[in-house]
Amino acid sequence: MAVSLTLIGTGFANDTPSRHKSRTVKKADPAKKTAPSEHISVVGHLNNERARIFPGLGAVDYTIDQRQITTTPGGQNAAFSQILLRVPGVVLDSYGEVHVRGEHGGLTYRVNGVLLPEGLNGFGQELDTRIIQSVDLLTGTLPAQFGFRTAGVVDVTTKTGDSLKHNQVSLYGGSYNTFVPSMQFGGQHGKLDYFTTLSFTRNNIGIENPSNTFRAIHDVTEQEKAFAYLSYHLDDASRITLLTSASYADFEIPNSFKTFDTTSPDYTTLYNVAGVNSHDPSLNWANLNDSQTEQNYYAVLSYQRTTEKLNLQVSPYFRYGRIDYTPDRDRDLIYQGVSEHEVNDFTTGGMQADLSYDIAPHHTLRAGLLGQYTSERLDTDTLAFPVDDAGNQTSDIAKRMIDNTGNWSVEAGAYIQDEYKITHNLTFNYGIRYDRFASSFDTEGQLSPRANMVWKPTRTTTLHLGYSRYFAPPSPQYVYPSTLARFAGTTNAAANTINNATKVEKSNYVDGGILQRITPEFQITLDAYAKWAHDLTDLGQFGRAVILAPFSYKRGRVYGAEFGSSWRHGPWSMYGNFSYVKTSAQDINSAQYQFDLVELAYIRNHAIQLDHQGEFTATAGASWTTKHDMAYVDFVYGYGLRSGFANLEKEPQYDVFNIGYQHTFTKVPFGHDIKIRADVMNLFDKRYQLRNGSGVGIYQAQYGQRRGTFFSVVSEF
Repeated sequence: MAVSLTLIGTGFANDTPSRHKSRTVKKADPAKKTAPSEHISVVGHLNNERARIFPGLGAVDYTIDQRQITTTPGGQNAAFSQILLRVPGVVLDSYGEVHVRGEHGGLTYRVNGVLLPEGLNGFGQELDTRIIQSVDLLTGTLPAQFGFRTAGVVDVTTKTGDSLKHNQVSLYGGSYNTFVPSMQFGGQHGKLDYFTTLSFTRNNIGIENPSNTFRAIHDVTEQEKAFAYLSYHLDDASRITLLTSASYADFEIPNSFKTFDTTSPDYTTLYNVAGVNSHDPSLNWANLNDSQTEQNYYAVLSYQRTTEKLNLQVSPYFRYGRIDYTPDRDRDLIYQGVSEHEVNDFTTGGMQADLSYDIAPHHTLRAGLLGQYTSERLDTDTLAFPVDDAGNQTSDIAKRMIDNTGNWSVEAGAYIQDEYKITHNLTFNYGIRYDRFASSFDTEGQLSPRANMVWKPTRTTTLHLGYSRYFAPPSPQYVYPSTLARFAGTTNAAANTINNATKVEKSNYVDGGILQRITPEFQITLDAYAKWAHDLTDLGQFGRAVILAPFSYKRGRVYGAEFGSSWRHGPWSMYGNFSYVKTSAQDINSAQYQFDLVELAYIRNHAIQLDHQGEFTATAGASWTTKHDMAYVDFVYGYGLRSGFANLEKEPQYDVFNIGYQHTFTKVPFGHDIKIRADVMNLFDKRYQLRNGSGVGIYQAQYGQRRGTFFSVVSEF
């Protein structure tokens, strides 16, 4: 796999299509039906013009295409986070999370140039690798059209009926009782283009194992996903597109080994529960039966129109997400003193409008608006024991407390920018945007200038330098003082009663780098960046339910550097990436009730490293691909995330190797090709710990996946 390392706007593979390029749309003869080649010409033209609305001039763009996805462990069955992990500056965390350039979250997801509204923080990965034709990760100093979540923009170009060569039926399975049937089908009928994928996943490793054993206890997951793309061409210059997605996933929360032996380091103090024999062997921690259900649905309708100088896209969208955590009443009360049923849901509706207009031979104007409304609810039904001032249980009868709260937020932004081509080799992209965040707990706004310079001194060298001012609102998940008061004097009481609302993160960001093509087949990139932030937003898990909640630091700083390289020659492909990141934050200034007072006092007076900092990371791989065969070797190195009191410690470093092989049979009795594939992940069965359950905002330990062997069969028809 060779990740394409391209600076957008440089004139290389991802350069903005020239506005002087002649249009290739063929005019249909009214007396004849539209020929397939004419339809493809229209599709390609509209796709190119849409790309002109959303360029990332001056930003760093890492592009991953179908060939690269195929040589990722698991191929199209790989988790989406594994695709992103092979990009410089991306660090792996638990629950399928990735961190880009030292940020916790902060990623904007776009599908075909349209924003996907932010969902809930769970561990089901909603985006399915099977829908991807290509994906770009834009990071660095983003131009003015990108707002709110600015750690990076994950821009997915989906498969279409036009791009899908044949329908597919796939069966994937192997270690950990993995069973994944899926289907992809699409096509064209006149002016209608459609693509759909359906999949079902079942395995015994839904969430990372909290113990260093080969198999986790109580870790079965079942997931269903569906995605549909519909596009109708009104004429040669306009189309309407509908994207819909639905996902539903059940997860068992895995259990670490607990015993009743008081000498065991895993021993948990037991609470007395009226009517329950806490020493009954059937109530052992290993039999804990907590579970979580996640569901997400979204729909995006887009109208695109292109003329000789104007390109326009308008997209209303809607999204609903829900997390439902169900406890094991008796065992939770015995071991934790709390049993809480939680339901957290989000509903978001909004509109995005963007345009580009060639106002002069050397100037392209871009402008746009975005507005969305989000409603959040957190309903809890909690059983907890009363305690005295020292925290000792005073009754074995649990107290039931119901608390239903909600938040709302409005996010709105507008921008205008100019792409000024000063010379053939020098482009200056500058703009400004205004963002406004109003919610049930905070109201703020900011004017943010952006500027990027891209210079090509030679045909093989591209330099870029940029500055961006960012405005990143938190998710609307504020817990009110009335909720804290409700649980006072119980085993579910907060660590303290300090509870300032999380504010919008404001930051200044600079980025500079070089892309050098050593030969037509070999290229390298070097990039360095720095960020200074006020009210730096972070996320933490503060209970057994996997619902991540925001908190912030008064001041924060992130800086680092990345190196990327890729080489392709005939069937051979190689890549190697390395990144360094350093973080610093001080003084937790919101949601302080979630932290011990001693830790809060230390962080108030000392700058600490963020828990998700993976100081050094590296990925590398080599592959050999022909018409009938593909083989690859893949490598991932992690330095270890932060842990311990105030993140003063670090998890051990690790390295993981993966290998795979695929053969395509072309002469089959029915249908088209049949592809047989095998992948061995964590080839040397490396035991490595992602989290040990300690660190700021960290609740549970997680280990990386042990060795697994997986097979797939794909039949085209």
